[in-house]
Amino acid sequence: MPEVRIEAELRTEFGKGAARRTRRAGRVPAVIYGHGAEVRHLSLPGHELMLALKTPNVLIRLEGLGGRAGLALPKAVQRDALHGFIEHVDLIEVRRGEKVTVEIPVRVTGEIFPGGVLDQQLVQIAVEAEATHLPDGIDVDVEGMEIGASVHARDLTLPQGSTLQVDPDALVLHVIAERTAEQLEAELGEAPAAEAAEEGEVPEPVAPVEAPEGE
Repeated sequence: MPEVRIEAELRTEFGKGAARRTRRAGRVPAVIYGHGAEVRHLSLPGHELMLALKTPNVLIRLEGLGGRAGLALPKAVQRDALHGFIEHVDLIEVRRGEKVTVEIPVRVTGEIFPGGVLDQQLVQIAVEAEATHLPDGIDVDVEGMEIGASVHARDLTLPQGSTLQVDPDALVLHVIAERTAEQLEAELGEAPAAEAAEEGEVPEPVAPVEAPEGE
């Protein structure tokens, strides 16, 4: 995976007010930690950071830190809930040759056999790889798979240098039969009854009505 160079600046002001001023200047507050070093507070250019984060597990080379330039991976990204812009980023420092565990996307290609429905259980999967050679994803070809066919974690072809970090028996995807209209109607009818049972609503028994004597 190529490195993305980003010019970083050390932050000396903290708190909500300082963070707002940083964002108004078109930069994003960030912290970097790892390898037992003290947490460093940074600001990063917002546009360059946004473009970099479009790549999963992007490797960032931080420049401009006075001899402390280093490699980092995004650990956590906070975004504005309404507009989606980046509000804060946590970075973890890494070194060449170091092994790290990351989650990479599972990409599906091909078309299954007609009559089935593809049910993908895992859209990402954890692998361990060298920090500067992280894979960008795993491809799974489902061309012609029929109902009942499945792919487990152990079946995946991992990128070179990667090792699986999940249960090998974990189900990644399988092909199930397409539900009929009758099955869908039955499921919809069962849903209200199941919800009532979960809430403890049990229908009261209806007492039999006795006919008046003499009738």
